[in-house]
Amino acid sequence: ISLYLSLRWIAAHPEITDVLLSGGDPLLLPDETLDALLTSLRAIPHVRLLRIGTKVPATLPMRITPALVRILRKHRPLWLSLHFTHPDELTPDTKKSLRLLLDAGLPLCSQTVLLRHVNDDEPTLRALFENLVLNGVKPYYLHYTDAAEGTAHFRASIPRGRALLRSLNGTVPGYAIPLFMQDTPGGGGKHPLGP
Repeated sequence: ISLYLSLRWIAAHPEITDVLLSGGDPLLLPDETLDALLTSLRAIPHVRLLRIGTKVPATLPMRITPALVRILRKHRPLWLSLHFTHPDELTPDTKKSLRLLLDAGLPLCSQTVLLRHVNDDEPTLRALFENLVLNGVKPYYLHYTDAAEGTAHFRASIPRGRALLRSLNGTVPGYAIPLFMQDTPGGGGKHPLGP
């Protein structure tokens, strides 16, 4: 029922031209359900752009099947915002799934959360961003860690994030350097943090 109400709400608000499917992972929906949802959104005249936020290529690359890719291709323009944390996620299976998506003409960008003692060092971020670009994915956002309960031990500082991105300038192509962003608590949206 909530999905039906959401679609009705979007249809009643012509100022909404861009819809992002996320929260849970949309690519874990059955093919038929995802196709029906995208078809319903495409039927709303003012919705021009559809986006999907997903970690599936990094965590369950075998889900990217030719059948799923045909569905996604049918609903272009459709952008995929992929979530990658570490270069070790770019396994051979992940690279194969990215190639299937790219061959279908789907634009791919990535979002990475800066995590202390996981990816908050220059060699790790350089390897991640270079390998994403080499596999057809534009590093788009490096997120400052949300202030969610129980995550403080993962939070690197904002100055650390800025310094890391500055250190990458001149060592990787400019298009391999993402924007450093913070999702403002309380629904204020994303704000750039520099450098």
